[in-house]
This record gives sequence, C-alpha cells and structure tokens, in this order.
Amino acid sequence: MKIGFIGAGKVGFTLGRYFSMHGINVTGYYNRTSRSAMEAAEFTGTRYYETVNDLIRDSEVIFITVSDNAIAEVWEQLKELQIRDRIICHCSGALSSAVFSDINNYDCYGYSIHPLFAVNSRTESYKELSRALFTIEGSEIHREQLADIVRACGNKVVFLNPEHKVRYHCAAVFASNLINGIMETAVAELVQCGFEPSDALAALAPLSINNVEHLEDGSLEAALTGPVERGDTQTVKKHIDNISGDSRAIYILLSKKALQIAKRKNPERDYSKMEELLNG
Repeated sequence: MKIGFIGAGKVGFTLGRYFSMHGINVTGYYNRTSRSAMEAAEFTGTRYYETVNDLIRDSEVIFITVSDNAIAEVWEQLKELQIRDRIICHCSGALSSAVFSDINNYDCYGYSIHPLFAVNSRTESYKELSRALFTIEGSEIHREQLADIVRACGNKVVFLNPEHKVRYHCAAVFASNLINGIMETAVAELVQCGFEPSDALAALAPLSINNVEHLEDGSLEAALTGPVERGDTQTVKKHIDNISGDSRAIYILLSKKALQIAKRKNPERDYSKMEELLNG
C-alpha cells in the first residue's frame, strides 16, 4: 500500500523514515509550509508534493500527521477532494477515528494509528521506534492491512475500541510525561540537601533508567525494591515526616501503589502495619 503524509512535523518525519527503511512504499509529503515538506521528502527519500490533490492521487493511505487540534480542520478540507476508497489515518493518542466525521458518506475508511512512544526528534526518533507498540482503532475493513504494515516493521499491534482512546492516552501520560513530574519532585528534595539542580538530575537519572529497564525485561513485581516492598515502616515513616506539601502527598499516593505490587510479589508477607501507616 502506498502511504502519503499530510503534515511534516516530528511524527511525520519519524513514521515516513521508519516505514521507508522497512520497505514500505511512502509516496511523500504535503505541508502548508513547503520547506518542511521538502525537508521531510529529502529525509525519507520520497517526494515533495506541491498540492494535496497530487498526494491523494498517488497514495492509497493518507496519514494526517498534524497537531491534534488541526486534524478535524484537515479532514474538512479533504472532504472537498477526490478521496473515494482512501484510507485516512491520524496519529493522535487521545482522539479516535470519530474525528473523521461522516467518513462513511465519502466512501473512505478512518483510523487512529498511534505508536506508544515519545517522538521528540524529527531526525532521531525513528532509530528507537522498533521498541514501540502500535495501537490501531477504526473500521474493521482495512484494519488488518494496516496492522500488517506495522508488523512488517517488526512492531507489535494492539487493536483499541474508540471509547478506550482517552483512557489509553492517560496511561501513556502516566508512564511518560508524568515521570518528569516525579523527577522534578525528587530533584527538589536533593536540592534541599545541597545539590545543584543539574547535578541532582544527573545523579537520579541512572537510578530511574535502571528501574525502567528492569520493567521492560521482567515485571512490576520483579522490578520493585525499596522500603515499601521490604515492609520497612520505620524508614517510610521517617520519609513522610521529613517531607511536606505536594511531595508528601505524592510520596504517600505512589507508596500505596507500590504496596499493591508488593502484596502481589510477597503474598506471604504481612503488610498490615505499612498499610496502616500509609492510610494514617
């Protein structure tokens, strides 16, 4: 299947390069800013399209890789063009294919295809995309064909129901963006111990990375360590007594989550005192 991209930002660059390097036929790019489309075409070894009509003519699958709040606007523009039998996809984590309003009236098929991955660079993120799981939501008619494209690149695919998209995206935010919030909290505590912020982050990052790598290779239970898992109520109480405000609230809430994992890991261990402390 021939894939064309409307939008030449980080996601468009990344998916175009990733698909091309795995032998998928990428036709090229159209973008309102022609320079970005030219750069994307050069980066992926594909074609720059001066008009969206030409891109649609040459492509069976159209990926709309623009910001979430612009997807509906682009779709409204596409409705005026010759899009019959085209497969229309967007890459939003939070939006479902319902953003393509009345798509059945245009004899098209709509999908949301989302890599569960933080795309933070136009030119580098494709190198790490092989580790990402992709989710696909939309019409059943071409869903397997789209999944086969992703699988041909070596990635796992999970199909989502449209009503689950927001919760799915929320989970991704917990695992990605909100980690930064946790690190901000940890850095602030080390700064109070006399660290410079940059030194604190440099010191904490390997600790966090090591734990995440263990998650990838094993399980939540296997990766969990620390005073909650050990049932060390004295240490946990000292922590709670020495921090305040949001940091204290975050510590307690996340310790309760850790306790849930600890109970699964060590079903024979009595965590009643830890539970009482955290609920106190």
